[in-house]
Amino acid sequence: MLAMAARRTWVPPAIAGIAAVALGLGAAELVAALIAPAAGPLLVIGAAAIDLAPSWAKDAAIALFGTADKAALLVGIGVVLLLAAGAAGVLEARRPPIGRLIFAAGAILGVAAALTRAGASPFDAVPSAVAAIVAAIALGVLLRRIPRAASARRLAPAPPLAPGARLEPAAQRASGADPAAARSGEPSRRTFLTWAGGSALIGALAGAGGLLLESGARAVTAVREAIRLPAPAAPAPPVPAGAELDVEGISPLITPNRSFYRIDTALQVPRVDPADWSLRIHGMVDREVRLTWDELLALPLEESRTTLMCVSNPVGGSLIGTALWLGYPIRELLDRAGPQPDADMVLSRSIDGFTAGSPLEVLLESDRNAILAVGMNGQPLPEEHGFPVRMVVPGLYGYVSATKWVVELEVTRFDTASAYWTDRGWSARGPVKLGSRIDVVQGGVGAMTAAGVAWHQHTGISGVEVQVDGGPWREAELAEALSIDTWVQWRYDFAPPAGEHELAVRAIGLDGEVQTAEVADVVPDGATGHHTVRVTAA
Repeated sequence: MLAMAARRTWVPPAIAGIAAVALGLGAAELVAALIAPAAGPLLVIGAAAIDLAPSWAKDAAIALFGTADKAALLVGIGVVLLLAAGAAGVLEARRPPIGRLIFAAGAILGVAAALTRAGASPFDAVPSAVAAIVAAIALGVLLRRIPRAASARRLAPAPPLAPGARLEPAAQRASGADPAAARSGEPSRRTFLTWAGGSALIGALAGAGGLLLESGARAVTAVREAIRLPAPAAPAPPVPAGAELDVEGISPLITPNRSFYRIDTALQVPRVDPADWSLRIHGMVDREVRLTWDELLALPLEESRTTLMCVSNPVGGSLIGTALWLGYPIRELLDRAGPQPDADMVLSRSIDGFTAGSPLEVLLESDRNAILAVGMNGQPLPEEHGFPVRMVVPGLYGYVSATKWVVELEVTRFDTASAYWTDRGWSARGPVKLGSRIDVVQGGVGAMTAAGVAWHQHTGISGVEVQVDGGPWREAELAEALSIDTWVQWRYDFAPPAGEHELAVRAIGLDGEVQTAEVADVVPDGATGHHTVRVTAA
């Protein structure tokens, strides 16, 4: 019993540490909302973790959590923070000031992460500093309210009763109340829990208030909803009658905005007011060009349907989608600037500091709809997909082309400049590889249908073949393509016997290339191999 009671003595200090950190983080979020909305400690530390994580860790996170990778990161940071806070409380109670030094180390980490972000200001250091100061003060206050004497009495054997003395009522002992402690002014367990719970609650309310203040201070969502995009000067061609197959479960030709995959490095979606947005084109050019939002919307905008894919998409994965985009050709803006003859790369930069390097010759091709996009499926870009302006480049993986919240295009060279992902071991140019996917297999014995999509952006698809149980490759029915820059639907009808079967699919490009069966990982330039599924005919 004594050993069990001794082990329990670490619980109140751990609770004190967690409550103190909760109060500190809440205060920090409130301060951040007032002076530095993007500098909350959790966000800046999470963003630093994304930047510093090795490529294999990021690939593993995307493979495990997909588009929920950022939520998983925040949960992971929260768990680590709770453990560290509890440990700091215990250490401060036993060996002060170790717990407060842990809080100071956390503050240094938060300040460093905040000040090394793109576009950081001195104010960005304040929220992390406030978190540590408030947490340290709160920890001291809470530790002084732990009923230490009561704990010591629980560890000591009960003294013999004096003549005429009586035992405390069982209900009173069970409640944790100690009349002697109350008479001496010593805090009780109930008092401590009240203080700890109140601190955590105040922290939660302060954090929620900070979020509300931030959303109120940033009316970008309301601005976006009020925007009416101009009609395109060059509308997209009508959808061909045979472009969509009637198969339940197949990927739709156009991916709804709410279903479009999102993979980027922004832990918090940048909120950019179009009135403050501008694009700068500079570097190895004859003349620097600047463009505002109003100037961009006044240009003759064009519609185009383009399929985008993340380089982290595994074989058969879902990190791919097609949308109707509205924007202005990047080549026209580059022509204004006049790229110098020895330039071969355009380094695009997001407002949050992310960079991507695109081949200059690709962006200048007259038959490729590489655009600065302002619209997606008939609406202004969603905030998480780059509002107000992003890049869309057919035929290149997003990590080298699809910069969201873009504010800068620097004309340069591959041998003198590098981008975010190429610094982390990915290839420099990133053309999308020929691929296909099985979306659905339905039916039963003697009549089954497999269906899916195939793509070879800016080359096009000439055919799709399906293999059943390792047999010969059979031609599938191919829908009419929207363009060479979009995926195309396919279906294959077959008559299997009862039992389990394995299906594989491969695509053939308009240039005659046959999708390879060689299995390769997503690093450094995209996965390869045939997508296979196992089904049961019953």
